[in-house]
Parts: sequence; C-alpha cells; structure tokens
Amino acid sequence: MKKIFLTLVLSITGYWTFAQNQVIINGDLGKTTINKHIYGHFAEHLGRCVYGGFYVGENNTKIPNKNGVRTDVIEALKKMKIPNLRWPGGCFADTYHWKDGIGPKKQRPSMVNAWWGGVTEDNSFGTHDFLDMCEQLGTEPYLAGNVGSGTVKELSDWVQYVNHEGVSPMANLRKENGRDKPWNVHFWGVGNEAWGCGGNMKAEYYANIYRQYATFMSDWSNTSKLFRIASGANSADFNWTEILMRDIPHNMLDGLALHHYSVIDWNKKGPAVNYDEDLYFKTMKQALLMDELIHKHATIMDKYDPKKKVALVVDEWGGWYEVEPGTNPGFLYQQNTMRDAMIAGTTLNIFHKYSDRVRMANLAQTINVLQAVILTNEEKMLLTPTYHVLEMYNVHQDATMLPVDVQSADYAFGNEKLPALSVSASRDKNGVTHISLVNIDPSKSQEISLNLRGMKASGVTGRILTSAKVQDHNTFESPDKVKPAAFKGASIKGDNLKVTLPPISVVVLELK
Repeated sequence: MKKIFLTLVLSITGYWTFAQNQVIINGDLGKTTINKHIYGHFAEHLGRCVYGGFYVGENNTKIPNKNGVRTDVIEALKKMKIPNLRWPGGCFADTYHWKDGIGPKKQRPSMVNAWWGGVTEDNSFGTHDFLDMCEQLGTEPYLAGNVGSGTVKELSDWVQYVNHEGVSPMANLRKENGRDKPWNVHFWGVGNEAWGCGGNMKAEYYANIYRQYATFMSDWSNTSKLFRIASGANSADFNWTEILMRDIPHNMLDGLALHHYSVIDWNKKGPAVNYDEDLYFKTMKQALLMDELIHKHATIMDKYDPKKKVALVVDEWGGWYEVEPGTNPGFLYQQNTMRDAMIAGTTLNIFHKYSDRVRMANLAQTINVLQAVILTNEEKMLLTPTYHVLEMYNVHQDATMLPVDVQSADYAFGNEKLPALSVSASRDKNGVTHISLVNIDPSKSQEISLNLRGMKASGVTGRILTSAKVQDHNTFESPDKVKPAAFKGASIKGDNLKVTLPPISVVVLELK
C-alpha cells in the first residue's frame, strides 16, 4: 500500500511540474528582428583584458599571434560570431586621449590607469591596433569617446582620423601612420557613465554636453552615418532616461545606453566560485531584474519616441563578484561558473523579448575581466560556460523573434520565488526555428510542454550546457569540464513539443 501511495504521490508531483511549465511559441506572430549586435562584447584597458588577453606583443615568440594579437583568441571569437566590440572603456575611456596611442610605439607617452589598479599604461595598444584587430575578427568596432576629461575637438578629430577618406589634417596623419583607407567606424559612444566615473554629471548637464559633442561629430563616409550612443542610466535611474529623451533632439541621438550588473551588494559582492545557494538565488534575482528595467526604460522611451527610432543599448551587463584570491583587486579577474551561464542565457532571452527596442548590448568583459568568455594564462586559454552559451545562442542573430507565452514553475528558496524557466524563440532567414530554454533551478528538472502555434515541424535536435553543480567551472587543468553536448531530452508530435530540462541547464533546440 505504501508503494502504491508513493508512486501516486510521485506521479502527481511530476504531473504538476509538467503542468506548471506551459509554453506557446507563436510562430505566426514574428515581426521584429533580433539584432545581431545585442551579442556585442567589451574590451576595456582593465587588468588583463587587453594586455595579456587580446594583445601579447608583436615580438612574442611563445604565444602564436598576428600583429601581437593572439590567434587562438581570434579563432574562438570568430566561432562565437562576435558582431561588435566596445573599446577602450568603460571608465578608462574618459581618461583616454587617443593621440597618445598612435604613431611609433616607442614614442608613445605613458599614463597611469587611475581607475584600474594604478598601473602604468604604455599605450602600445592604440587606435590602429584595435581597429586592425576588429578587421581580423570580422567585427564592427564601437569606440567610446572621452567626454569626461577630453574636448569636443579631440573627439571630432578622432572621428575624422578613422573615417575621413579624402584630404584632411587627420586623414593625412592617419596615412603618415601607415593606414591609407579609413576604417569607417559606425558606432560611437559619447562618453561613459556620465553620472559617475565619466564626470559625476547631472542628467540635464550631460544632455547639453551630449548635444554639443554630437554637433561636431561629422561623418564623411559614403557607406554609413555615425551611430551616436548617449551615456545612459545606471540600472533603475529612470529619471536619467526621462531627461535625456526629453532634452536631446532625436535626430542627434541613435542609441541610449543602460548599464546593469547582477550584483547583490557593491560592498560585499560575494565569491565567484565558493558561493552558497543563498548567494546564487540573490544573484539570479538581480539578473532577472533586467526584464523589469528594460520594460520601464523602454516605456519612458516610447513616450518620447513611439516609432522606436532610438535604440536601447545595454552596453554593460553581466555578473560582478569579488576577485579571485591573490589577484590585484583593480584587475577584476573572476572565475566563471554555471551561475554565469544562467545569467547569460536568461539575459539574452530577455533581450530577445524586447528586440523592438533593445538593438545592441555588450557583455562585460571579453577576456580575464568580470563575466569573461575567455580566460588566459600565458600560452594557455580556456572557454568559459558563458562563452558556450553565446556560441550556442548565435543562431538567433538577425533572426525574426517569435513571441512566446511562458507559464513557469517556481524556483523557491526561503520565502522567495523566481520563475525557474526562461524561453525565447526565433526563425532565421532559411525558415529554421530555434528555441532557447534555461532552467535556473539548481536541484529540480523541468518537464515542459510547448505548443508550436502557427508552425509545423517534424523533428527536433538540440545542444545542452549543464553540469552537476552550479559552482562547476573550467580551469586550465580541466578546460573542458563544462562544455556543450548533444541534447536528447526533446520529442515532437504534431504541434506539441515536450522537453525535459535538467537542473541548471541551457538548451538550444532546432526544429526540422
């Protein structure tokens, strides 16, 4: 009798878990494009992101490189299909004077990186080095201009230096430095975090400063106009967005930034690896807050820009924890666990949801800093769980977003609850549908029923990223502990797709 009762209880529990996870994929309602640029990245002169990460020097015979840039990094990022790369900051951008980073390297002046560790920056990696590297990567550069400590002329000259194809003082200087053709840089940030490290400005003051700088950022390229991005709000500072959308003429504004990190407490961020479930839950709560933040900022933008001409650019996002023990606190070097895979998967699904407004984003940061996709140690390199999520998700780039209706079971911890399930879907230019699913619950599987509304499919394949513990990560001794594998937990019959997601897992399905 006890066995029968236990079987009945388990059956009912399984039924309710299944019943709680109901998803509708609206295959006939797709209108907006998931812009590939929401998969952008960020390379600041911070710690070992540029020096020792991307760049190891032209004379390095130990690590294979091209013009000083690691070839293994180039190959990995090209496989991930990185669409744009933001440089040189971050806070560093508003202390950076671009003319210090051009010309013969031995003649370039050095500076102190006051924001990140107080180390000496020798400017050996400058404008030519970065833009040439972007050409190697096949990615679009996103240059962050110095507004905080720079001048209007300095930024105007930089635009002319990299984009003017005719005869001009800055074009001539570029040619003297070995580059005849302009790079035609499209994306330009007009300052960074003007409310903080970019100058501690008030919104009204920055709006006026932005108007001034944008006025003198001329474009001489025949290929594309400049895409000017204003320094936007810090997380829930909705007044900042209100003021900028109100006070900046929209013909001068192409994008408005937003920064949000999954931080629990700025004074006590918690460890990157040896965290408990309480810290994991709180971190995921902050990550999922991105949905509410985008919704509220986008609502304000809609009031002033109902045709959605101005893009919301989330050009800094990711997890931020305490640095690894024994490392320079100013270098922000942290390990990358399955928790970061959960942040990446759920955040990208949120960006997909708001693809009508969010058209660009940049994960912070690419190598050896914060939620990096790559870690390096001399000649060694490894790919993090976050890398694998972005590589799996690149099938959504420039595809049509298919709206989803999600009814999720709860991931409960203590007295709080979060939705365990995150879902997004798209159809690419070849008519192939991809569905990305994330289960953030560290202990419970999720049985999911997906109704394929307005679409037909006869088969399904997929890939999964998961591991036994949420703290699991890759090391230089075990670089493949966490990596994608074939997924066998999906079946399709008619317009119904059934999926079983293990705990802490990211899955991307392809419908045949």
